[in-house]
Amino acid sequence: MNKSKKIIFTGGSGRFGKIFISLKYKHKIYFPTKKQFNVLKISNMKKYLKNKKPKYLIHAAGLSRPMSIHNKNINKSIDLNIIGTANITKICSENNIKLIYLSTAYVYPGTKGNYREISPLKPLNNYAWSKLGGESAVQMYKNSLILRLSMTEKPFVHNHAYVDFKTNFMFHIDFAKILLKLINQKGIVNVGGPSQTVYSFAKKLNPKVKKISIKKTLGKNTPNNISMNLERLKKILSNN
Repeated sequence: MNKSKKIIFTGGSGRFGKIFISLKYKHKIYFPTKKQFNVLKISNMKKYLKNKKPKYLIHAAGLSRPMSIHNKNINKSIDLNIIGTANITKICSENNIKLIYLSTAYVYPGTKGNYREISPLKPLNNYAWSKLGGESAVQMYKNSLILRLSMTEKPFVHNHAYVDFKTNFMFHIDFAKILLKLINQKGIVNVGGPSQTVYSFAKKLNPKVKKISIKKTLGKNTPNNISMNLERLKKILSNN
């Protein structure tokens, strides 16, 4: 992005949003509150977009943790992650606004790893199903980009880490630094760091982190490799 553009960013009060807001940008980025931009109220969103007239909308808002809430309160999960994203997609389509949707690596089956953007999908849990529901709407709008992410807080917040679960964790701050380099892309891009176990990732900053087995904790049939192929991401970043 060489020229300054108007960008709407939803989810500014979330864990990633707070990190993203803290960085400095040459672009005009708006961070509406939930009251200003309610994803379940189309008239509310239309009013905000009519006033700001953005070229891009980065949709990072949604329901994530605790993961259990997607089982205990599926109505809320469906409303915020599926219906809300569908509403945003419709509005972006009506106004020709480029939509960037933050999804998750958990949409992949987790059985063999090295998943490409075109690999078959089978979400690991209700959270991932809700994010894939959002993806379904976004996929229908061609002026869009889906980022399948594997990211977490810095420092690593847990005292234990899986030695037998492989992923592409990267810290929020590292994703925040590259996000605007991606938003002119279309389709789907896998985003994360090097493929490794959660334990290998965590111990680099916390040598005292303790080992734990996902197979022993959740059962021997638990999928344990959602690592992604990052060739497209690397190519995009090398050209920036």
